[in-house]
Amino acid sequence: MNSTDPRQDARDLLKSLREEYSVFREFKPLSIGIDKQLLARDGGIGRKALRLALGIHTHSSRYLKAMAKAERRFNLDGSPASEVPEEHRRHSANILRERLGKQLERRKAEKREKEAQEAERQHMEKLDRLVRKFSR
Repeated sequence: MNSTDPRQDARDLLKSLREEYSVFREFKPLSIGIDKQLLARDGGIGRKALRLALGIHTHSSRYLKAMAKAERRFNLDGSPASEVPEEHRRHSANILRERLGKQLERRKAEKREKEAQEAERQHMEKLDRLVRKFSR
């Protein structure tokens, strides 16, 4: 990966990881140290791109949803690894809840803004009609 944008390198790497490994494709909870497993298999992977790719993947809503319900983590080959502690499930659920709350607030703010713009438009039309009516 000779791109100058590390984020693009990470997205490209994540795309190839999802193509190659079902644990990435299926958003299964990854075992602790999955980065070491990946580097052992392919030493040509850039550490920075890998770190960013894993961050993108593990912060995705699909991954967090899987983690919130998961009992086990998985290795690259799909074999079960360690159990997922309740604390990790709770953390994932909390992040999702916060995201959904922020999305809801953003939608409400957008709706209020549209309503305010519509009210302003209607007000201006009314003023325009009054100006035309009384300027005859």
